[in-house]
Amino acid sequence: MVRTGNEGQPVRVAVLGAGNVGGALVRLLLDDPEGIAERSGVRLELLAVAVSDPARERPGIPTALVTGDAKALVTDPGVDVVVELIGGIDPARELIEAALAAGKPVVTGNKALLAAHGAALAAAAAEAGVDLLYEAAVAGAIPIIRPLRESLAGEKVRRVMGIVNGTTNYILTTMAEEGLPYDEVLAEAQRLGLAEKDPTADVDGHDAAAKAAILAGLAFRCDVVDGDVYREGIARVTPLDIAFADRLGYVVKLLAVAERAGGEELSVRVHPAMVPKTHPLASVRGSFNAVFIEGDSAGELMLYGRGAGGVPTASAVLGDLIDAAHNLLAGSAAPAPARARARLQPIDEIRSAYYLSIEVADRPGVLAAVATVFGDHGVSIRSMEQQGLGDEARLVFLTHLAREGDVRATLAGLEALPAVDLVGGVLRVVGDEDGAGR
Repeated sequence: MVRTGNEGQPVRVAVLGAGNVGGALVRLLLDDPEGIAERSGVRLELLAVAVSDPARERPGIPTALVTGDAKALVTDPGVDVVVELIGGIDPARELIEAALAAGKPVVTGNKALLAAHGAALAAAAAEAGVDLLYEAAVAGAIPIIRPLRESLAGEKVRRVMGIVNGTTNYILTTMAEEGLPYDEVLAEAQRLGLAEKDPTADVDGHDAAAKAAILAGLAFRCDVVDGDVYREGIARVTPLDIAFADRLGYVVKLLAVAERAGGEELSVRVHPAMVPKTHPLASVRGSFNAVFIEGDSAGELMLYGRGAGGVPTASAVLGDLIDAAHNLLAGSAAPAPARARARLQPIDEIRSAYYLSIEVADRPGVLAAVATVFGDHGVSIRSMEQQGLGDEARLVFLTHLAREGDVRATLAGLEALPAVDLVGGVLRVVGDEDGAGR
């Protein structure tokens, strides 16, 4: 659908979904249409809002705009642009495909769908010659998609590393600042509405993994799906780990990492990590998000802001909607470079420094036996600290750069030692040694 020469006419918008983000977007469009037109240079007219239950009252959304027939709406000739904010895979995928096939640009914030089927949807948009825009899918109001797609299009990106889940960052921040255990902080986050009743998607890293897949695809011009992303959550992080990290000059964060791993391979992963207090990501507190980009020419960049919430995320959707409207009127679409399937490095091949905590019987010869296990697997110890626990001792190690597979073999060897009672915290360490802390 091309509307060149119709710049004075409004661009008619259909919104699918009126939840937290969808409802906020509808209110933005209805409350200040003239202001949006003045600031953006394009007039947006909200034509309809599709919901699952049209009979339910929705404050701020006129009943006359509400419909229960999303399928008819996305192919309605009177609709110019479709905004999908339903979430999930189905029926969102079918509706987006129908809108694209009808020649309508689509704006979405659906990270789960994009992480699983983004390549197919991008191909459908390219074939139709229309936009598929999704700034709101990663990091809420933070503009990260457009900079990666456009501003840094010519940059050779080495690494994208970010805090992209506000719930887990709130939990880890509170554990660090108040010394509370994970379960207690999670329960408080649920009471405050910062964590879902079922927090699995956040605390087990699924949400961050979907965002990591999207960021990797944009940064490295390749197709990455959420199933490609190695994932660890935060449930095993203890106040003890956080306290040791603090004393050693680090904070613990759940990181999404996508980086060149040598040759044509990429490493894409989500896991807790110890971040030096001198690194910009270390200062990101509470439910805020930030994405740190390292490029050959641009150097180091960080984008920071609200990573969630209805109104902040709706502002990102509105930005995409304005872009889509301008492109529609001009008969163009946003850049969509061809992308190849990513070649991914197995997790056992990544190299990092590591933090390990073990509890052992406090008797002669134990430390030598433990050190032998490290040496047998080629893992070099950078520093070691011992704490007495009565008849036991806690040993805390920081390693030099080591191969993940060798560290895993070391852990198995430690668990097999009769004197080792518990292998506790294991965290990767971001720092000067691997280039991330510079």
